[in-house]
Parts: sequence; C-alpha cells; structure tokens
Amino acid sequence: MTNAPSHPVTHPVTPDGRYFVVRGRLWRRANPALPEADRARLVSDLMTARGAVARARRAQDPAAEDAAHAAVDIAKRALGERGPVWWEDGAPDLNRHMARTGPYADWFAGLAQEKPAP
Repeated sequence: MTNAPSHPVTHPVTPDGRYFVVRGRLWRRANPALPEADRARLVSDLMTARGAVARARRAQDPAAEDAAHAAVDIAKRALGERGPVWWEDGAPDLNRHMARTGPYADWFAGLAQEKPAP
C-alpha cells in the first residue's frame, strides 16, 4: 500500500517528504503514515474550520473566530502539520524556515536550475 497523496502536489516537496515549499519557505506536510480515511476526514475538518474562521471574521465575532482558529489547530495537529514531528530520526522541525538555508539549501538551489528559461 502506498502513502502517496490522492491529490496532485503542486509545490516542490523536499527529498525526505517532510516539507513542501511555498515562496521559498518550508511548510510541514501531513504525516504520510495516516490512513487515507483518517487523512481525508481530518482535511475535511480543517476545511470546515477554515470556513468557520472566514465566517466569524465577516460577522466580526471574535469569540467564534477564536473557536474556529482552535479547531484549525486541532485538525493541523492531528494531521501532523503542527505539534510534535511525525518522523523519528531526531531531525529538528524546520517548519516555516527558509528552504535556501539549512539542510535543504543545496536541494532548493538545484530546483532553480531545473526550471526551463521562459
């Protein structure tokens, strides 16, 4: 059984699969060991919570917005995108760090060389 995501990956993913890169910044990916049904449910919960954040903002309801942000955090932690890391080799969490620095610098620099010139 593969742990490949059922959705297309549109951002570069680090060789170890721990992060994807958006505008040069590393963002932690979901735990690939999650069963697909659990991952799908948690992503649905996350999207519902994000919608609740938007509705609360439009309604200018700070209490509802706080509750919605808490629901987003719960879903992201359950997915493994926040909180304790899901890998077990002792590597630090580099979430939100710049890809051009640290252990992914050479890999990231190589991405620019792979893109064809316009």
